[in-house]
Amino acid sequence: MKNYKLKIGALFASGMMMVAVSCSDDFLDVAPTGQLAEAQLSTLAGIDASLIAAYSQVNGRGNRLGSPSNWVWGSIRGGEANKGTDPGDFTTINPIQRFEINAASGDVGSKWNVAYEGIARANNVLRLLAKPGPDVTPNDVKRISSQARFLRAHYYFELKRDYGNTPYVDETIDYGSGLEDVVNNIDLWPLIEADMKFAVDNLSATQPQVGRVNSWAAKAYLGKIYLYQKKFAEAKTLFTDVITNGVTSNNLKYGLVPYYDDMFRGKNDNHQESVWAYQAAAGTGSVSNANPEFDLNFPYNTGPSGPGNCCGFFQPSFTFVNAFRTTAAGLPLLDRTYNAPANRVKNDMGIQTADPFTPDTGNLDPRLDHTVGRRGIPYLDWQDFPGAAWIRNQPNGGPYSPKKYVYAKSEQGSFQDNSSWTPGYTGINFMIIRFADVLLMAAEAEIETGGLEKAREYINLVRTRAINSNLKRANGTLAAKYVINTYAAPFADAAQARTAVRMERLLELGMEGHRFYDLIRWGTAQAELDYYFALDGVQLAAALGGANYTDKFSLVPIPQDQIDLVGSDILIQNPGF
Repeated sequence: MKNYKLKIGALFASGMMMVAVSCSDDFLDVAPTGQLAEAQLSTLAGIDASLIAAYSQVNGRGNRLGSPSNWVWGSIRGGEANKGTDPGDFTTINPIQRFEINAASGDVGSKWNVAYEGIARANNVLRLLAKPGPDVTPNDVKRISSQARFLRAHYYFELKRDYGNTPYVDETIDYGSGLEDVVNNIDLWPLIEADMKFAVDNLSATQPQVGRVNSWAAKAYLGKIYLYQKKFAEAKTLFTDVITNGVTSNNLKYGLVPYYDDMFRGKNDNHQESVWAYQAAAGTGSVSNANPEFDLNFPYNTGPSGPGNCCGFFQPSFTFVNAFRTTAAGLPLLDRTYNAPANRVKNDMGIQTADPFTPDTGNLDPRLDHTVGRRGIPYLDWQDFPGAAWIRNQPNGGPYSPKKYVYAKSEQGSFQDNSSWTPGYTGINFMIIRFADVLLMAAEAEIETGGLEKAREYINLVRTRAINSNLKRANGTLAAKYVINTYAAPFADAAQARTAVRMERLLELGMEGHRFYDLIRWGTAQAELDYYFALDGVQLAAALGGANYTDKFSLVPIPQDQIDLVGSDILIQNPGF
């Protein structure tokens, strides 16, 4: 148990929040609903507990499609992975990955429900701060309100990316005071910006508890918000400041973790690359304090010789794996020929259980084997990945398994929670923004403002860490033929630079929930997803055959049950649904 991990239980009833907070492994008893008066919550302890409840909602509290890991909305929709498993399991994801979702589909409201619960909790904090108790100082109001507004901006950012404009509710609106009449025809971006700017201006640079956000995380997030709106000059200014001067909440100078896999190990949580992460903890008495959305995503049927033992719902795609192929010079195949037969990761292209294993001899970026479980390659410290033995249904999902945020054998019992039906819950923090992400966003902003050389510098910093992250076997030999290098020559023009940074985001941030959102903001979703389905739709015909993307699906439909609740004149459905 890490001493900065806060454990919370929260209950909402008629707008009143009931909170229990503990800094040990046990929860305090929660009083029956309705027994906490507003006067009690308006004390400093009550308001801070309410803030912790707003933080706790970030991971989705058990809603597997509600957290900012965005493993379905970002990675599966982005073609980095497929749902895998058997066709009849977790069927609500099938229409999502095939771009056949409708307003009444199951799980269409997952992110909606989680985000608005988080917004309600943040608004509750701000409402309490409007009438603080006598032990709450002006500095306390500033400190707590800036965190609450950061979190509210985050929740609305998640909504904006998935659903477009949604109803904006702040602390002045509640049940019985106009909440039911809030329409979704107002642009959310200025409101999200205002909250995050407030956080930038009022948060401190460090925090007594590292899980709390700081001013530098707010600057990085505001830069990301600008980037999504193509406000490149504003984004560049913020990113430059963050890269040059930024520190973590526990006062570590931002930087890249030297060895790629180390950033995903629990013992290194809150390292120099972690700009903002949701704090996960194992063994607290509730798996909702761990990573509750990943319990189904580990390799299948591993038994005691592997992690999780269930269920294979997040299988890396052929197209994603092939993208790690490199040239003789150690650079990516920017012409997108990596899916051509001669450039595929050959040993894994056959997907039948009986296919013989042939070690791959092609040039590869080493980040592949820190991201994907491949046959014959060490799977963390467990064993060489056995292929079909750890795959539930190869013809339906393919031969690969995820590797990031999976617990190592050495992390059993410390960063792995074994208190529920599966051991696939971990206490490894999930990074919502990490420093490599900031560097690559900064590179994009530089390219769009004419700074091609600065962009190359940032991209090369990320690639240099990859060069230093070759995966080795126990005997010291390389696990595969890793050939990777930096960009030695200046980019010829902005178009080449864009191609390079966009590929780098795929390789560096793969399976971390960014891909689909990147494709949408770049305007390349149609071309990239057509390319993905051209291979994976054939290889995995039972799951993806005949699937195709159209721009209608750039947004998720407004959940039909929400429209039915307030009326179609209040909630306006997204085009095409």
